[in-house]
Amino acid sequence: MMKYDYLVVGAGLYGATFAYEAAKRGKLVKVIEKRDHIAGNIYTKAVDGIQVHQYGAHIFHTSNKAIWQYINQFAEFNRYTNSPVANYKGEIYNLPFNMNTFNKMWGVATPAEAMAKINEQRREMAGKQPANLEEQAISLIGRDIYEKLVKGYTEKQWGQKATELPAFIIRRLPVRLTYDNNYFNDSYQGIPIGGYTQIVEKMLASDLIDVELGVDFFDHKDEYLAKYPRVLFTGPIDQFFDYQLGELEYRSLRFETEELNEDNHQGNAVVNYTDAETPYTRIIEHKHFEFGKGDKEKTVITREYPADWHRGDEPYYPVNNSHNNSLYKEYTKLAEKTPQVMFGGRLGQYRYYNMDQVLSAALRAVHEEFD
Repeated sequence: MMKYDYLVVGAGLYGATFAYEAAKRGKLVKVIEKRDHIAGNIYTKAVDGIQVHQYGAHIFHTSNKAIWQYINQFAEFNRYTNSPVANYKGEIYNLPFNMNTFNKMWGVATPAEAMAKINEQRREMAGKQPANLEEQAISLIGRDIYEKLVKGYTEKQWGQKATELPAFIIRRLPVRLTYDNNYFNDSYQGIPIGGYTQIVEKMLASDLIDVELGVDFFDHKDEYLAKYPRVLFTGPIDQFFDYQLGELEYRSLRFETEELNEDNHQGNAVVNYTDAETPYTRIIEHKHFEFGKGDKEKTVITREYPADWHRGDEPYYPVNNSHNNSLYKEYTKLAEKTPQVMFGGRLGQYRYYNMDQVLSAALRAVHEEFD
């Protein structure tokens, strides 16, 4: 029987990064994953010569040069620039809100004209403290853009009326007075040529790392805790503690993926559907992440549907309101009394992480553990 130094629960980016760094330091690591594949939500697979993002669009972006160099150890990245568009009942608008958006919405052509129009519409909220998300959005961007590009999308995403959602959800809305459709402000962005799965494969390729798929930690939780001196747990922290303080809230997603016998379905990788009537929030056309690569007259699209989360569903987005954040803090107190176990990642730390933030957090955990 091999004597492992670490058990890593979850073969996503956080767990794989920790396992990779532990193995570099000569530690023997067991990785278990309840899904039938590695790479967690960044998992991609080839269909019709197209790298399909199985769990929604993932664009790597960061302004941290060290993190960019770190991830580039494992894959070569293309120069993809995230430039989504919004479809409101057949009207197409550029995102984030920029001069192209304002020109289409109001016919304005200069930054001064756009700002004057925005300020004119914001006056609706003059002197009033926003009491909900709708009022907050109007105070930031005005009613026209709110009604067409924010309201329907947000209500679908959260499963509630905008007037019932707290104002803090939209602390700010990006407004650019330039004709620039680049969604991110980061210094570096792109998508790995050949998909994301290869990154995690290379991280887990060490002879000191054993990976077992299709294994649920909770089926043998007590045995694992008895057997392994150190455990990195990347699942839901409330589930680890048997929900004894209550259940943290999440939003979930449902994906509907379809192969089509056409070369180009929508002309862009991501199109957001911002009206209330369309049941999905966006359609992803995966071949555009790699500039149209893939089999001719074939494409793959994914419709993304927001969903209420219930225990047993896949949790995607933490609902970081004051109640849940307070409850999470109580769970961290339980975690402090369980020094054998480290909690990491989106679910273990109950926060939304971009991929660069996952890497940064995992490397901080590595530093705290080994350095």
